[in-house]
Amino acid sequence: MQNPSAPQPLAYLTADLPGIGGQIKQRPDDFIVTEESLYEPCGEGEHLYLFVERTGLTTLDVVAKLARKLGVTNRQISYAGLKDKHAISRQMFSIHLPGSESQDAQRVAFLEGEPYSVLWADRHNNKLRRGHLAGNRFDIRIRDVEPTAVIRAKRILDQLVASGVPNYFGPQRFGYRGDNHLVGRVLIKRDFQAALKQLLGDAEHCEHEQTLEARKAFDAGDYVTALEHWPRTLRYERQALSALAKGRSISKAIYSIAETQRLFYGSAAQSHLFNMVLNQRVANGTFAKLLPGDLAMKHENQSVFPVDTQQTETENAPHGRVSQCVISPSGPMWGSDLLLAQQSVGDMELGVLDEFDIPRQLIETCPLTRGSRRAMRVIIQNTDIAGGVDEHGSYVRLQFALSKGSFATVVLRELMKNDIDADSASGEA
Repeated sequence: MQNPSAPQPLAYLTADLPGIGGQIKQRPDDFIVTEESLYEPCGEGEHLYLFVERTGLTTLDVVAKLARKLGVTNRQISYAGLKDKHAISRQMFSIHLPGSESQDAQRVAFLEGEPYSVLWADRHNNKLRRGHLAGNRFDIRIRDVEPTAVIRAKRILDQLVASGVPNYFGPQRFGYRGDNHLVGRVLIKRDFQAALKQLLGDAEHCEHEQTLEARKAFDAGDYVTALEHWPRTLRYERQALSALAKGRSISKAIYSIAETQRLFYGSAAQSHLFNMVLNQRVANGTFAKLLPGDLAMKHENQSVFPVDTQQTETENAPHGRVSQCVISPSGPMWGSDLLLAQQSVGDMELGVLDEFDIPRQLIETCPLTRGSRRAMRVIIQNTDIAGGVDEHGSYVRLQFALSKGSFATVVLRELMKNDIDADSASGEA
C-alpha cells in the first residue's frame, strides 16, 4: 500500500518543457561529485588534510576506516559535508595529529590498499568544519535515453541557467521511506511514542520489503523479534529497537538514537517546511521575484535584508540584482533564530507551519532546530551538456557546479521529469 506520509510532488520550474526521462547511477562512474574547497591548506599545522576518492562508502564509513587504520578516534576526524555512497565521490577530511608532521608520508603510504584512495595530503592550522566548502562539481551520465535527447535537455538547462534552479531539498533528506520530516515533527512535539511508531512500525504502509517483517513485529509489541529482522545497515533504528528489546522506556529508546541523527530528523522537518513554501512560490511564478515583505538573500554571503514595495520594483527590474542572480528571495528554516518575512509573505510562511501541525512556540524553542533563512534558488554554474554512446549504451552527459547545501537532484528532476527516489539521489553540495 502506498505510504501516505511520503512528501507530495513538487512543482517544476520548467513544467512547459518535456523531460528526457532516463536513469542515473547505472554505474558508479555515471555519477562523479568533487568537493570544491573553500580554502587550500597552508602547508603546516596540527591537522593533516587528506583529499580522498571513494566508491561504495559513505562519508561516515570513511571516517570510521581512517580512524581504525591511523589509530585515532572518530572525533579527531572532520569533514565539510556528506557525500554520496553510490558514486565516485572526492572530498576532504582533516585529522587532528599535532606534532607528528614527519610521519605524514608514512601514514599516507599506510593507507594504500584501502577501499578508498588518498589523492593528496597536506597540513593546515585549523580543523575542517561542517559547511567549510565552496560547493561541488558534478559530472553525471543519464542513461536509457537517446543521444538526441540532449537537444530537449539543453533547452531546459538554458532556462535553469538564466533563472536559477528552485533550491528544494532533495529526497535523500527525507530518508528511504520519505518520512524523516514526520519523525522530526513528532520529536519536536515530544511525542516519543508516535516517533517510534513512525520510525519502526506502521507495517500497513510499508513499501520497504526488507523491514516489513520487523515492522509487523514492532506493531505487535515484539521488540526482540523486530530487532532480529531489522537490517543491520539501518543502524539508527536498531539503536532504538535495541533499547526497547532490553526493556528500556520509550524516552530512553529515543535518546539511544545518536544525537546527530535526532538532529537530522529535526532538520528534515525544517526542510519539508521550506520545500512547501518554495513549492508555492514556484507554482505562482514568484520564486525568482521579490515580493513586499520578503527577506532578500545575498548569494555572496547569505546575509538577508527586508524589502518594501519600492525596493522590490528596483531589484526586480531588468538590470536589478534579482535578474543578475546576485540576490534572491529566501524561505524559512524554522527555529529559534528565524527571521520571519512580513506582510502576505510572512502570512504564507505561517500558514505552511500551521498546516504541518507544529505550534510555532514548539519549533522555535526545540533544541533539534535552529532557525535561519535559505535562498529560494540556487545558481547553476560551469554547465556543459552532450549526448554520446559508450560500451554501456547511449547517454546524456551533464556537468555543472552548485554552491554548498544544494542538491544535484533539483537539476536532474527538471531535466528528467521522472521521480528520483532517495536511493538514487545524490548527496548535497
